[in-house]
Parts: sequence; structure tokens; C-alpha cells
Amino acid sequence: MLNISPKNSVESKVDNRKYSSLRVFLDEAKHHRSRKRLYLIALAILFAALFLPWTQNVMSKGFVTSLQPDKRPQTLQSVIGGRIEEWHIKEGQFVRKGDTLLFISETKNEYFDPRLLERTGAQIKAKQSSSENYSQKAASLATQVDALKENKRLKLQQAVNKIEIFRLKVVADSMDFIAAKTDEIFAMAQMQRMDTLFNDGLYSRTDLEKRRQKLQETSSKRISAESKLLATRNELINSKVELNSINADYDTKIAKAESERFSTLSAMYGTDAEVSKMENQYSNYAIRTSNYYITAPQDGYITQAIKTGIGETVKEGEDILTIMPADYDLAIEMYVRPLNYPLMHVGEEVRLQFDGWPAIFFSGWPGVSVGTFGGRIVAIDNFTSANGLYRILVSPDPEQESWPEGVRVGAGVKTFALLNDVPIWYEIWRQINGFPADFYIPENSKDQSKDKSSNEKKK
Repeated sequence: MLNISPKNSVESKVDNRKYSSLRVFLDEAKHHRSRKRLYLIALAILFAALFLPWTQNVMSKGFVTSLQPDKRPQTLQSVIGGRIEEWHIKEGQFVRKGDTLLFISETKNEYFDPRLLERTGAQIKAKQSSSENYSQKAASLATQVDALKENKRLKLQQAVNKIEIFRLKVVADSMDFIAAKTDEIFAMAQMQRMDTLFNDGLYSRTDLEKRRQKLQETSSKRISAESKLLATRNELINSKVELNSINADYDTKIAKAESERFSTLSAMYGTDAEVSKMENQYSNYAIRTSNYYITAPQDGYITQAIKTGIGETVKEGEDILTIMPADYDLAIEMYVRPLNYPLMHVGEEVRLQFDGWPAIFFSGWPGVSVGTFGGRIVAIDNFTSANGLYRILVSPDPEQESWPEGVRVGAGVKTFALLNDVPIWYEIWRQINGFPADFYIPENSKDQSKDKSSNEKKK
């Protein structure tokens, strides 16, 4: 009955439809065979799928930013400390470059004077007038020095001429003295001869007295000529002394005038320095006054007012509000672990999934993914950030679809950096063992290295 032996089969003698238990048993046997075939087919499919290509990737998270530093969200600070007096904007408002955002008043007592610029300007003008007076005085002293030098030159020339006159007069008096001395010698010789002849009785006493009188006259002329010569020599010496005196006197006067001129110039330069210092101070006051009005550095939207209210004080360099530039170029700032850092290359393709945009992404088959967007790596940091990861900047891929218009700076994004294509079984084996993705060099890098090596060979 159980159909154990094929020779004694009872299958043809028994109606299986009359026995429900036997019918169930036979149906289960048929289903078991069909399931077995399905399992074998599934295993074959799975085994074949292990050899399908799989794109290795590095998945990370990031956020939307801008490649240009001046196009990123920024906070505005007050250059000076002050007290908020008036707001001219509200949060979310669009502002143009140069628009006034708020007005602050002064809190330091040295700047309280409302006429500070006017008074400082008046002080500058007074100092400038003083500097001009010093300049005129220095010019007058310079003229006086020139006049003294000219007078000195003339006086010295006059003294030299006087010395030359007395020198010539000494020569003339010397000649007169020599002539008078010669006449005296001749008169004395004649007197001696006359005395001898008188003793011999050849001449009378009257002739002797006349000769003696003439000798006295020549002696008197010699003494007079000698006295005149000595007086002229004394005058020559006095003229030389006068020359030295004139030179010393005028040198003293010129030195005194030049000293006073230099003192005047020193005072003028000191005044000019004070004027420059006060002009610098005036400029600082003017710039500080202009800083009472905080203006928009560029076109953008006011996102948040950090300081609020009227009368609240702000410190120098303290954040007041944040502004988002209106015109910016989007980029992605993503972070990867140091383990994956060597796998990143500039120009490498990255798939992006923005927060708020639904997407179906197959990491191993990016070609069948839906809702993702393309990007290219444009910059890689050479040092880790504060979180211990390497920062990578990704820009839109011009060859693929544009990023959504609604994406804003600061939005979150998931990134998938696409690497090598490997079999699925290899990827499973790698994941189980915890090995990193395969290191590789992009094709463009290979081409560049080949070009470099060829250029070196040519050289």
C-alpha cells in the first residue's frame, strides 16, 4: 500500500483522491521538488551576482558652503564700542552694499564733545599758523646771515686794503728813515771835517756853527722819520689786529644768527610734527565718527540680529548681526577619515544627496541611482580639521545635471566619492575583513605623470 517496492506497487489499485492525508503527502512532495529547483536557481543567480562589477566609494557627510570666502555667511562686528541708538533693518530683509544697518552712539568720555572735529581742526589751523611764523622767522634769519656774511666779506676786504696801505706806508717811511739816517751820517762826517779845518784855521767859527746846526737838523729829521716809521708799523699791526677782530666779530654774529635760525627751524619742525600728529588724530576722529553708522559690506540678506534692542552697549569687535550674501557659488564641504584620505584626488567624481531632496542611491551602482547630483573635488586640505578629519571641497560638475535651486548654504548633504570598480565578492571580502578601499591613481593623474616623464626624457 505504501508503494515501497516497484514490483508490488499498489498505486494503480488505490484511488489517492479518496484519502485526504495521502493526497496532502503527495502534494507536499511535489512542492518540495519545485522549491528545491527554485533554491538552486537562486543560488546560481547569487553566485553569478558575486562577479558583477561594484563601484567602491567613500561615504561621508558634509554641508553646503561657497568656494569664495567673501560669499559665505558672515557676522558683522562693530569697529568701535558704542551704544545702539537706532535700527534701520529687520531680520530677513534684503540690503544693498552700503545700506545703513544701525546707528550707535559714543560711550567713551574723551569723544563726547559734539564739536570734537571742529575744535581739533581749529587747533590744527593754529599750529599751522605757528609753523608758518617760524618759517618766516627762519627765512628772515637766513637773510640776516647772508647780509652778515656779505658785510664780513666787505669789512675784511676793507681791512686787507688798509693793511696793504699801511704796509706800503711802512715801506715809504722806511725809505724816508734811511734817507734821513744817511743825511745825518753825511752831516756828521762834514761836521768832523769842518771841525778839523776849523782847528787848522781854514774856516771861521760861524761856518762851524752853521755846520753844527745842520747836523742837528739832520738828526732831528732822522728821529722824526724813525718815529713816523714806528708809528706806521704800529698802525700796520693795529690793522692786522683789526682784521682778526672783524673776522672774529662777524663769525660770532653769524654763528649767533645761524644758531637762532636753527632753533627756529627746530621749533618749526616740532610744530610740523605736532600738526601731522593732530591731522592724524583728526583723521582718526573722522573715521571713528563714520563708524557710528554700521553699513552692509555687500548685497545680501539679514539672517539674525545677535544684539537687539535700543540702548544696549556693544564692545569693540563684538558680533552684532549675521548677513548672507545674495550672490554666491555653491560648493560642498565634506570630511573624510585619515584612512580614506589617500584615496581622494582633485577632479574625482562625487555623488551628492541633499537633505530635503528624496533620492534612491545604490552605492555600488551609481548609474541606477535616482535623485542624486554630481560634483567634482576641487580642493583637499593637507592637514586635519578640529574634528580630526580631512576637509574636502566639492564643486558642481558642469557635465552633469545642475544642483537644485532651493539648496542654501548650511544645508546638510551626504556624499559618495566614487573609486575603483571591483567584483562584488571582493567588496564583501574587503568589508568583512575591514580593509580600506583599493588605492588607485586617476587616469588624468597618470596622463600628467606620463607627460612629466616624457618631458624629463626630452630634457
